[in-house]
Amino acid sequence: MALTGLQIQKLLPKTNCKECGSNTCLAFAMKLAAKKADLSECPYASDEAKQVLGAASEPPVKLIELGPEQALKLGAETVLYRHEKTFVHQTALAININDTDSEEKIEQTLKDISSYVLERVGEFIRLDMVSITNKGSDTAAFVAIARKAWETVKRPLILRSSNPQALIEAAIAVKGSRSVIASANPQTADLLCACAKENNHVLAVTASDMDELVQFTAKLKSDGFNDLVLELPSQSLSQRFQLRSLARRTALKDNYKPLGYPFISFIEGSQIDDDLFDTTFDAVTEICKYGGICVLPSFEPAQLAPLMTLRLNIYTDPQKPIQVEPKLYAIGEPKPDSPVFVTTNFSLTYFIVSGEIENSGISAWLLVPECEGMSVLTAWAAGKFSGATIGKFAKDIQLDSLVTTRKINIPGYVAQISGELEESMPGWSVMVGPQDASDLESYIKARILK
Repeated sequence: MALTGLQIQKLLPKTNCKECGSNTCLAFAMKLAAKKADLSECPYASDEAKQVLGAASEPPVKLIELGPEQALKLGAETVLYRHEKTFVHQTALAININDTDSEEKIEQTLKDISSYVLERVGEFIRLDMVSITNKGSDTAAFVAIARKAWETVKRPLILRSSNPQALIEAAIAVKGSRSVIASANPQTADLLCACAKENNHVLAVTASDMDELVQFTAKLKSDGFNDLVLELPSQSLSQRFQLRSLARRTALKDNYKPLGYPFISFIEGSQIDDDLFDTTFDAVTEICKYGGICVLPSFEPAQLAPLMTLRLNIYTDPQKPIQVEPKLYAIGEPKPDSPVFVTTNFSLTYFIVSGEIENSGISAWLLVPECEGMSVLTAWAAGKFSGATIGKFAKDIQLDSLVTTRKINIPGYVAQISGELEESMPGWSVMVGPQDASDLESYIKARILK
């Protein structure tokens, strides 16, 4: 049963030391009750408090960390819908390789996985994992491919086989990678659990139905092994959607530990063009509906770009806009006398404006002050994008010494700040640009290049 804030406070030192970041022990207790803090943040928690509150303060979905440095994190979610707070650890995307694939295809797929990177609003996004599936009868070949994949991409693996001995040998071969062994069932649990413990891997577990899966995970946890991900027993996308939603709701709302783990799903495909839509649809469902690890059947760049963009959108904190660093940006190869433009540090605004400047064919400077990630009109309405704030930022970065031009171009939507900006930047002339970034190219040709 979940403890209330008042019940938790009775177990805290009641010193109100503020070292945990909260003003009082009661405020910290309320955060613990809402699972928005961890008991480890209290430097004076007693052994009794740690024992009683340890399980109560755990997130309803267990945090699973993968990779040699445990940098890839799954789980630890506390809400069903991102607008309630935010989703924390995004769905890990993996590409599958079969041990029956040709050597040339395996080499190319590993090369593609290693080199693939997508740039989106200033972030560089890469694939998270590689799945190696044992479809053949040659255990040595499966182990060799797993070892090669680990040595090539240096990212955690998913080792998948119905042969427990093949999984054990592959797990030993990639010891130190902190990978996933998939998938243990009640019949193979003892062997694979011992292997996962010994080689520091995570165990994916499955069963014939949900009742059996619940009993299975509860037994593993009671036996002292808790590094688990769940492969739900489903036969279709609709069934998987339903089971995953019910399991996550039960874990979050009822704090039901046997289902409080990240999920793993293997999307099967025939790897032909006609199948690309179906596998993409499956992957979209995984990302939108609580997927922990989503294994794609093949490397398809046309599929990865929209999936990664969707994932970035779903797992962005809705209360914290994506921002770029406030500073003076060089667009192209500007000289000291090149034009100066100004916009906010909302990532989407920055990339649209900088892109339109590049499209115009000129090099320029783009001044981006701190606006807390707001768009132009929102920042202006909030007092974050005014003549005074822009002028102060220009002074702080010593813009006068960095450029020789004394003209600055502002967005047309905030033309009213031009007078205030000229007062804040003595010696500068303010030019009012277009309202929409799409008109920048024609504005530059008509007003700057004339």
